[in-house]
Amino acid sequence: MTNQLVIRMAKDLKKASIKNNAPIWAKLAEYALKPSIARRDINLKRIGQLTKENDTVVCPGKVLATGNVPHKITLCSFSISNSAANKIIDNGGKLISFSDLIKQNPTGKGVLLLG
Repeated sequence: MTNQLVIRMAKDLKKASIKNNAPIWAKLAEYALKPSIARRDINLKRIGQLTKENDTVVCPGKVLATGNVPHKITLCSFSISNSAANKIIDNGGKLISFSDLIKQNPTGKGVLLLG
């Protein structure tokens, strides 16, 4: 059974996709409705390898604390471990919600989808 918050988030993402002509939000809505077993986990080390300074990153899975991100990023994910969140914040990065991400990047341009 899917959590009601996840269903609401998926609806908001679909609306944002249609309103802003941004397929990235529809893709995230699709990922949100998949079972949690089908979502991918990603480590901070891998995020650090795939990103650069001040990138905005979306992870449709869980972010784990193995490794480190050597630069500042803005991260939005379905789930994140406490230690991974602390590492990102300590490094000068930010964690944001999906609604804030859509407000900041309505068309999805410049947003990296990892995972």
